[in-house]
Amino acid sequence: QVQLVESGGGLAQAGGSLRLSCEASGRTLSRYFMGWFRQAPGKEREFAAAISRIGRSTYYADSVKGRFTISRDNAKNTLYLQMNSLKPEDTAVYYCAATPLGVPTTPAGYGYWGQGTQVTVSS
Repeated sequence: QVQLVESGGGLAQAGGSLRLSCEASGRTLSRYFMGWFRQAPGKEREFAAAISRIGRSTYYADSVKGRFTISRDNAKNTLYLQMNSLKPEDTAVYYCAATPLGVPTTPAGYGYWGQGTQVTVSS
């Protein structure tokens, strides 16, 4: 199994930037297709971005496309999410997730999750 721990969340102003990290342990990160999801209060968990095992392919929700960049460093067993031009509606708990199978963009497609990191964007 792989264990995932997110970090890098915090408070940002609208228009600002944050960089989230997700460190994996237990198994080599390169075994897994990785994703970032987010969940705002009272809302369902939603897809934000995903990346293939060696980073050749990336996928984004329309709401973050052009502002967020997902990347990975398999040598460091770490996944990243660079978030620029932040908006108040980006406020949520952000989760990283891993799956050894497929190319999922829904939460049900992932079997391994981190504990989440809070991102709050003020207007």
